[in-house]
Amino acid sequence: MSRLAIKMCGLSTAETVGAAVRAGASHLGFVHFPKSPRHVEPDQIRALAAPVPDHVGRVAVLVDADDDQIARLAGTGALTALQLHGKESPARVAAVRHRFGLPVWKAISVKTRADIDRASAYAGAADLLLFDAKTPEGTLPGGMGMRFDWTLLRDANPAIPWGLSGGLSPDNVCAAIRLTAAPLIDVSSGIEDAPGIKSVDKIMAFCKAVSAC
Repeated sequence: MSRLAIKMCGLSTAETVGAAVRAGASHLGFVHFPKSPRHVEPDQIRALAAPVPDHVGRVAVLVDADDDQIARLAGTGALTALQLHGKESPARVAAVRHRFGLPVWKAISVKTRADIDRASAYAGAADLLLFDAKTPEGTLPGGMGMRFDWTLLRDANPAIPWGLSGGLSPDNVCAAIRLTAAPLIDVSSGIEDAPGIKSVDKIMAFCKAVSAC
């Protein structure tokens, strides 16, 4: 079991959910975004989350979703948090948190240190910030295997709990942890054989690499 929090995102099968739990993941991420190769529907999330132990968080990942979409997910009773991965404003994040009564994570797209500094606007609205690489316009907002310059997080001291995402893999996660001192790490494409196809072996290797840091 790692001393750090590990979120394994984009899970879509019972086999990989089970592997993530056995490997020591603290959170499981389920993507509800039709454009993503990792998309799962609310009923699938309910079924995948059903056998997950209570100590493992279940996070739904959404992109600029409306209230009806969020309500369908929250109504599954399977979730412990919502992750907003689009262009949601601090006011929108706060409104979602208030209406649905679940902790809200806000993904922050990072290219420069200014992007990290601007994330302070979400203090009091979000429960956790997730710093991810900024992807090109017209592409998916995450899960692209892209990383940003991790040294930008040195001495950043975000105002609320935070985590690191983007381009992490079993081969580089230790370097990322050493550079950023991230308390939570989020992985998706780095534990896949192809977009949306998670690898049990890579899931195990990732958690083993974190534990060895």
